[in-house]
Amino acid sequence: MKSVLQIICVGSALLLLSACITTTESIFTEQYSPQEALDQRVALARQYIGEGNWEAAKRNLKLAYDIDPNNAHVYEAFALVYQSTGEYELAEENFKMAIKIDPKFPRARNNYAAFLFSQQRYEEAEKQLEVVVKDSLYSGRPLAFVNLGLCRMQLFDPEGAEEAFVRALAMDRTNAIALLEMAQIRFDAGDYPNARKYYDTYRTVVRQQSARGLWLGIRLARETGDRDAESSYALALVNLYPDSVEYQAFKRTDAK
Repeated sequence: MKSVLQIICVGSALLLLSACITTTESIFTEQYSPQEALDQRVALARQYIGEGNWEAAKRNLKLAYDIDPNNAHVYEAFALVYQSTGEYELAEENFKMAIKIDPKFPRARNNYAAFLFSQQRYEEAEKQLEVVVKDSLYSGRPLAFVNLGLCRMQLFDPEGAEEAFVRALAMDRTNAIALLEMAQIRFDAGDYPNARKYYDTYRTVVRQQSARGLWLGIRLARETGDRDAESSYALALVNLYPDSVEYQAFKRTDAK
């Protein structure tokens, strides 16, 4: 689960950026106002981040910094570069500077929370996300609620996690992570009918179930006596994830 939050907050954003790399540095042969030039440099840097070109990203961010050394977006982008290159102290410094300059910058807080989660600093990540989800205008709010739920799961707070996942699903009914987490929470609580409802919806929104999803499906099928479903999920788990911890858990229970 440790990597999940990081993928939501940072990885998915980078994949999105890498899919639309069309701008080149030749655009700067034209005349731009300082603010336009800064915005273009930051946008270009984020595109380079998307394709993993860290040096080109830093070069453009340095030029943006020279235009405005107090721009929160510049610091946030620097933080993403340093996080990606394993320079964690620099990443944290830049995340903190971005938030200090603009405390109402939800994307920076969300990505800082992802960084904290990746460092297993769950309580700190939770505090950042609790600020993020209060911003009703933030477009990434549904994912922020998912991230908050994942933090609370790591903090052994299933009730708090469930509250966050329910909020996320109220905004996005097809969020696969929230659906699977809710199915797991309800299963652990012995509420198999509702666990099954969440799980069945989860199955409809993913192309291929994760190992964790299949293992939960096997256990739910056992509780409801659905032998066909149990066999189907077990076969998929064996074929798709033979090296997973979920498959090892399945083998231990299957041998009994």
